[in-house]
Amino acid sequence: MLELTINQKKHSLDADPNMPLLYALRDIAQLTGTKFGCGLGQCGACTVHVDGTPVRSCLTPLAAVTGKAITTIEGLASGEGLHPLQQAWVDNNVPQCGYCQAGQLMSAAALLKQKPSPTDKDIDTYMQGNICRCGTYPRIKKAIKQAAVQMQEVK
Repeated sequence: MLELTINQKKHSLDADPNMPLLYALRDIAQLTGTKFGCGLGQCGACTVHVDGTPVRSCLTPLAAVTGKAITTIEGLASGEGLHPLQQAWVDNNVPQCGYCQAGQLMSAAALLKQKPSPTDKDIDTYMQGNICRCGTYPRIKKAIKQAAVQMQEVK
């Protein structure tokens, strides 16, 4: 039995320690917001945070995250409201098919944690590992900038 902390809640999972975190999240913990994209860690659809750092959950074995804080898209916002990034995504009609959005949001949240006022180049560089097959990159960039401003105003 593996003990994991997911979105600030303890979970006991009966799983192989070599199982990718993504499968445990979706199939055992029933947290299906994190998506399976390429299965190779190249598209970013499966991005979650482990101790605040974005990781590709399709490549991360459960043994590597035991005792660490895992945050999925379901845990990005605190409380009842949306996270500022989620609100900016809505305001800017970012999603098209929506498949990559959970990973995009988790990477964007990590970016804003590191760089609260990112430049266009910062956003391009940081988000380059997250692929959107619908090509909504201009809207993603606009939403990240909007959320950055909103998060700065709250501080």
